[in-house]
Amino acid sequence: MTKPINIQADSRHAFTATSSTSIHNIASDDNMSELPELSVVMPCLNEADTVGICVEKAVRAMREHGIQGEVVLADNGSTDNSKEIAVSVGARTVDVAEPGYGAALMGGIEASNGKYVIMGDCDDSYDFLEIPAFVDQLRKGTDLVQGCRLPRGGGQVLPGAMPFLHRWFGNPVLSWLVRLMFRIPIHDVYCGMRGFTKDLYTDLDLRSPGMEFATEMIIKSGLHKASMAQVPITLHPDGRTEHGPHLRTFRDGWRTLRLFLVFSPKWTFFRPGLLLILIGLLGYALALPQIHIFNIALDVHTLLIASLTVLMGWQCILLATLAQIFAAREGMMPPLPKLEKITVEHGIGFGLIMSATGTTLIGSVIFIWSQGDFGKLDYPQTMRLVVPGVTLVAIGFQTAMASLMAGVLRMQRRHPHG
Repeated sequence: MTKPINIQADSRHAFTATSSTSIHNIASDDNMSELPELSVVMPCLNEADTVGICVEKAVRAMREHGIQGEVVLADNGSTDNSKEIAVSVGARTVDVAEPGYGAALMGGIEASNGKYVIMGDCDDSYDFLEIPAFVDQLRKGTDLVQGCRLPRGGGQVLPGAMPFLHRWFGNPVLSWLVRLMFRIPIHDVYCGMRGFTKDLYTDLDLRSPGMEFATEMIIKSGLHKASMAQVPITLHPDGRTEHGPHLRTFRDGWRTLRLFLVFSPKWTFFRPGLLLILIGLLGYALALPQIHIFNIALDVHTLLIASLTVLMGWQCILLATLAQIFAAREGMMPPLPKLEKITVEHGIGFGLIMSATGTTLIGSVIFIWSQGDFGKLDYPQTMRLVVPGVTLVAIGFQTAMASLMAGVLRMQRRHPHG
């Protein structure tokens, strides 16, 4: 996926931009031809207040611990002197044209040279002197090392460092949903300081240009079975004075929740659909034999409502299937092996069987009607055949059409040779 990055490449591994400096080897300046082990990438938008101290800490941490690395400032359109300050203390800058937190990070990461990448905001809320703890985990073979600011993960939030709503509701709830929906052992999903291998970043094919970029990385890492570890860190109060945080509580919270739903067809479609079907089948079990509950007669009206819930549930199941196929084809998540074994012909065959069964039920009512010279029918009894029959025909038709659509989604784009 190509992202608009306003940079000039003067060699395969060296990038330059306006008012920028390339420092490829902080630990050993004499060996500039050797690629760095680590790239520290900081997204930036008018961070002149704090960018200098953040870059200085990152450079110092790498030098003092013998880490061969670089600091890349991914500038997202700053109008202050953030870039000049960053360059003066040891960073190089990359101009990223596409607006957004995620877009800036993607531009910086793709322009970086390190085997490992550590990303973090340059608002002085993260202490880049903690870099060695992340590198230690990465050197052990961990694909993703997530910082954790929350006490339950061993971290610490200093007074005034995190808004009340974020600390006690937003972050804990969203992190709990990640653990529940994706079985990812992360306690602080929104922590912006993390380390990962460049290979993992390439494999994940991340796409979110906004604040949800960090969450997409976590979810996709879990879906791709990447190895993960947590490093407890301390969150400090935002050091900026010229402007407040770029994060917008409700907007970015909703975009994160929406991302959860996009990457989990099981929770978005399949499980709600299964629940609706079970409710519908319960309605059938009560209405077909005309069971009375507390002197309430459950009759054909209950049967109609039960059919509605079954149809809605089945529609959700089909949407889950199509969403999974599309997501796998686009590389958003790995294919589901069980689903891959189901062919278009299997779906069409199932649809035809359902439709044939429903047509038979409807046909039996027509036969009963003909036996009475097409006169008045006993509606409470015949509807017990017509309603299930119509429901099965609808399910069969939906399934057959969805199967054909699945065939379209499974068609791979043909790539030209060379």
